[in-house]
Amino acid sequence: MNARSPSLPWVSVTLILLLTLLVFTELSVGAMHFSLETLLHALFHYQPTLFSDRIIVDIRLLHLVVAAVVGACLAMAGHLLQTIIGNPLGEPHIFGLNAGASLAVVACSALGNALLLSPFLRPLIAAIGGGALFSAVLFAAYLSRQGLAVVTTTLCGITLSAFAASLTSLLLLFNEQTLQSTLLWLNGDIAGLSWSAVYAILPLFILAVVVAFLVSPALCVLSLGEQVAEGLGVRVLRSRVIGLCAIALFCGIAVSLAGPIGFVGLIVPNMVRQLITVQPRSALWVNALMGAVLLLAADLCAQHLLESQSLATGTVTALLGAPVFVGLAARYFR
Repeated sequence: MNARSPSLPWVSVTLILLLTLLVFTELSVGAMHFSLETLLHALFHYQPTLFSDRIIVDIRLLHLVVAAVVGACLAMAGHLLQTIIGNPLGEPHIFGLNAGASLAVVACSALGNALLLSPFLRPLIAAIGGGALFSAVLFAAYLSRQGLAVVTTTLCGITLSAFAASLTSLLLLFNEQTLQSTLLWLNGDIAGLSWSAVYAILPLFILAVVVAFLVSPALCVLSLGEQVAEGLGVRVLRSRVIGLCAIALFCGIAVSLAGPIGFVGLIVPNMVRQLITVQPRSALWVNALMGAVLLLAADLCAQHLLESQSLATGTVTALLGAPVFVGLAARYFR
């Protein structure tokens, strides 16, 4: 804690107000505009026979809930990842988690097994794939001369992510049916979902959040160095493994819902560190709020930036995140 930490309530209130404004905008603005009275009626007195209620609840509300959950998951995953490896460039999209999760989901889709494609197993499959590729990234970096240095880990992550993306493309080329159903999803598009998919990930989301909040203090101490952490009684290996499991779950949930959306886990934790310095659990909460705000804003831009058509949400986050990554890398490596 330092002198800036009292600003935490103000930052939290500001983010909540922004989130509320974005929620209202997402629900009311679109091809059809709805008044506040219509929105309240749909939310609190939902009638499936009314066309306006179905548009608001089954399309727009679903869309914003998915965007908020995915944004929060990616931001918390990025925060935990940067804390564990001590790398400000740590991001699920760059370090192979998103690519591994996408490859696992596409591979199971190509197999055509209905059980593997169920909404309940899909996030777990994505989490396993993301965790496996991230483990490969860490192992490849560890074998190098520099070990788990920032440059080495980042380059290994980018390389293995590209390799996994190539394998995903090959699988799609040999399975045209899978290609058609996953093309938009692979661009990071929040569309075509149902409430059943949200209900399916809810237990995993709660589990990941609980694990992340429990392990955050230990990971914060670990960021001071292994020897310091061990001296303070932190079980280093166990804390890292638990933290990586939480990261894999967050990424699996995000990818299973919206595809591989990048750079949210890079932008948000770095912004939070610039704004405030707080206790680990408070930092996780602020990251989740800001991640939800960022992805909702990006989703609104994706829907309304062009008049004739909408963009994939992942396209907007890439346009925002690529310059941020270049700027951070230039500042870190100079």
